[in-house]
Amino acid sequence: MDLRLKSVPLTPQLHAYTVDHGSPLDPVARGLIGCTNELPHEVARMQIPPELGALLTLLTRLVDARFVVEIGAFTGYGTLCLARGLAPGGTVLTCDISQEWTAIARTAWAEAGVADRIDLRVAPAEDTLRALPHEPPIDLAFIDADKQNYIRYWEELVPRVRSGGLLVVDNVLYGGEVVTATPSENGAAVRRFNEHVRADDRVELVMLTLADGVTIARKR
Repeated sequence: MDLRLKSVPLTPQLHAYTVDHGSPLDPVARGLIGCTNELPHEVARMQIPPELGALLTLLTRLVDARFVVEIGAFTGYGTLCLARGLAPGGTVLTCDISQEWTAIARTAWAEAGVADRIDLRVAPAEDTLRALPHEPPIDLAFIDADKQNYIRYWEELVPRVRSGGLLVVDNVLYGGEVVTATPSENGAAVRRFNEHVRADDRVELVMLTLADGVTIARKR
């Protein structure tokens, strides 16, 4: 099998070019990104990049999603992107444990006019997922939270996602630690998760080198 690398090295200039040639950011999205970037760097870096946000909106529209579940709202940019892709009458159920960060999110959602499409649960995500019924099924799930629990979230979500629905997972390269000899605890957890997903015959999937690595899986 020919696995020669065909990817173009991503320079800052090329990254800016790719963002500039995707769907443009509106003032609310720009404002939310700017507000998040004012937080301490180690916190602000948890925000997904614009190109992933655009992908989330597009995927949500492509599956005609009416019920979306997000694990890890943070300051709400990903939630905003998901909500904007919903079919009429759709809902994003998003999970987080921070009142402080989600307060920023609530302000942006209201400003964008999507607050009525978002059901925020401030509680441990695993508890929220376990309480969810299997009907209505989930059309799309997005995981971007504590890495140690990725497998637990996956196992709660997959049975609840409809056939043909999508699971999208962020940070699956974890800064490249998934291929290092001595990864951090989080890097090792992500590597275990990736192996778990690769062996899951309930889905078909692709891992993309977008941002910090994104896996997109389709429920069979």
